[in-house]
Amino acid sequence: MTKAEKQSILETGLLDGNTFPLPFILAPSGSRNEEIIQSLKQGDELIIFCEKKEFARLIVDEIFSTDPKLRAKHIFGTDDLSHPGVESAIGRFGTWAVSGEYALTNTTSYQNLLNKEAISTAKRMIQAKHTTALIMSANPLHRANERLIRQAIDTTDLLVIFLTKPYNSKNLDYKLREEALIFFINNFLPKNRVIIVPLEQNYIFAGYNELIVDAIVIKNYGCDRLTISRAHMGLGMFYDENSGKSIVDNLIGIGIEIKLESEYVYCNQCTTLVGKTTCPHGQHHQISYHADSILELLELGLLPPSILIRKEISAFLLSKLFPQRFKKLEKLYSNILPVEGLLKEHTEYDFYLELMKLYQTTSLT
Repeated sequence: MTKAEKQSILETGLLDGNTFPLPFILAPSGSRNEEIIQSLKQGDELIIFCEKKEFARLIVDEIFSTDPKLRAKHIFGTDDLSHPGVESAIGRFGTWAVSGEYALTNTTSYQNLLNKEAISTAKRMIQAKHTTALIMSANPLHRANERLIRQAIDTTDLLVIFLTKPYNSKNLDYKLREEALIFFINNFLPKNRVIIVPLEQNYIFAGYNELIVDAIVIKNYGCDRLTISRAHMGLGMFYDENSGKSIVDNLIGIGIEIKLESEYVYCNQCTTLVGKTTCPHGQHHQISYHADSILELLELGLLPPSILIRKEISAFLLSKLFPQRFKKLEKLYSNILPVEGLLKEHTEYDFYLELMKLYQTTSLT
């Protein structure tokens, strides 16, 4: 973006009359980058590298100075270095920006086109009138995730699950999360109505701008609806004349229908998964679905209770996280689990699955 476009967005929050979260500028850090940018003149061709590979080419239109701390504040709502997002991102922000017409040359851009084509093809195959997006990390895929997915499918023709590739390392490997989600779709959902698309997330999706960026991205992929949980970090609830509203109410011109679903919990009085707004029993009877805590159990090699995560998903993830964990699996299997008397080779997945069934046996408890 140019300096004028940047300033306009900061003043109005709009781009061409539509809600836009923050200026998108190219201002890389590093003395060499800044030296090159300051030497540019209008009409020069700039080759942009990412991880030592050519990524794009840009014809220079304008260069201008920019304040990294101010840029951080526009993204995260603060420039305080104690904020984890600011701390990890501000080192990437330079003090000089360059704008101009550009063309992507890296294969990433082609992959995005393939993903868009995959969505278009899926829409044509089922003649979808409405396409709903869900953006999730499924880290891991738990029962509340499942409920949100089913609720979305109930009210749409095609569901696109944008599976995030977070830019920090505190997550299960993307491929593992994708395989778990594919397993769930293939075995428990109408699979011709669900498609998975990888979504590269970075600091631009942080803070109070996340939901706006989400809406713009899924619109560009061809979706017309977005389903989010009321527990979504970027929802930003506020109150106007005693009426609860959110950032959703202030979106202009994006053309996305946004549906807010309840935050789901397990209630030990209702003995099922319920929405927080429909359960009368209070927080002391409710178990929330904190993905990081469920993930900690898995990383310690423990089977989470099936009210938190489907036993088939737990078995799949543990068999991948701890391959060849048991020295004598067949002996262990035959000693503590019921067998049908047939000679059969068992996998670690089978073992975890059968073990979970024993955990769920209640006649002696």
